[in-house]
Amino acid sequence: MDYLQIKGGAKLSGSIKISGAKNSALPVIAATILSDKPVTLTNLPNVVDIRTLLKLLGILGGTVNHTDTIATIDNGTMNSTKAVYEIVSQMRASILVLGPLLARFGECEVSLPGGCAIGQRPIDLHLKALESMGAKIEIKGGYVRAEAPNGLQGTRIVFDKITVGGTENIVMAASLAHGTTTIVNSAKEPEIVQLCEMIANAGVKIEGIGTSEIIIEGTGQKPLNFKEVEIIPDRIEAGTYLCAGAITASKITLENVNAKHIQASIDKLEAMGCNFQIEDNNITICGKERLKPINLITTEYPGFPTDMQAQFMAVATMAIGESMVEERLFENRFMHVSELNRLGADIWLKGSVASVKPVAELYGADVMATDLRASSALVLAGLVAQGTTNVHRIYHLDRGYDNLEGKLKKLGADIQRLSE
Repeated sequence: MDYLQIKGGAKLSGSIKISGAKNSALPVIAATILSDKPVTLTNLPNVVDIRTLLKLLGILGGTVNHTDTIATIDNGTMNSTKAVYEIVSQMRASILVLGPLLARFGECEVSLPGGCAIGQRPIDLHLKALESMGAKIEIKGGYVRAEAPNGLQGTRIVFDKITVGGTENIVMAASLAHGTTTIVNSAKEPEIVQLCEMIANAGVKIEGIGTSEIIIEGTGQKPLNFKEVEIIPDRIEAGTYLCAGAITASKITLENVNAKHIQASIDKLEAMGCNFQIEDNNITICGKERLKPINLITTEYPGFPTDMQAQFMAVATMAIGESMVEERLFENRFMHVSELNRLGADIWLKGSVASVKPVAELYGADVMATDLRASSALVLAGLVAQGTTNVHRIYHLDRGYDNLEGKLKKLGADIQRLSE
């Protein structure tokens, strides 16, 4: 099993290119099920989750040609609607095939999902919405079995709470439904905007893209013909590297970034004393030796993203005062705290709030990654820890970061991947 070995204390400098967004590529890949013609996707990140979902399409009978950052997918050959446990259990996002499979084929069987253990992320909102569109659904033997033999029917759907995956599933399902579907209290993330634009560019009429109410006129089960899709830059990867610049008090430049997508992270880093230069698709961060403490609360986009909470907690250990971090979206997303404390951090938990107290320095140690974003927080801490830090179980990192150690090494970090 691989692990990352980091020798802390190195200053970072230079520039790196941000990869395509995993969280946008996954629903875009799932959406190709809505078509029976080839579609090409570009700027895909080279991460495990992407390869896993493409493998699932192949198991369903689709034809996938994938090299580096480009994939051409032809789901005209798809001959199965059963998404098996062996694949879906590896990655929660596999549940995104539920909506498009049901919409196109009138039936499907999808295993209940797996993924990071950061808390309960039930799919009841997905299922309730599909039932309101006329689907008959039962959960049996660990699988969701859904039927809509006459196609899904457009309706008005009000989500009780904002759900990114639920919004994505219903947007895809509604695009082939009969009639008009209105989604109220929809998520507004850039990844959902890209999915909606992809479907709209295929001729589906969609109103309210990027707002909390999306209106979609379905095609009545007529498959879509997609144009080529270029995946948007990964805002979480970009935010993570900005945190690398902040925690090491370094000046680094990120290329291929949409600053609007990471405004919440930029605002918090500015509040901590960092300076930014933003030009076109490039962002340069100038870190400061003495960072100010922050208070942050995770919430839905455009608020502060839960996927950046762990990284900012690592940065906050280097601040000159006490920081407060409140996690409002996932109840188990503080599992990195005990590992950061192993490195010398002074973090105290009370319910959904973490108090991050300043420390003189961190010290290298062996730590264990518990989920995708927690892994990157441990790497960030390792960049400034005295001595050597070994981050184990980095298969979590490989699910969502494209060549993390390679990019950090290019910036001057003393980091290497080893096997144990």
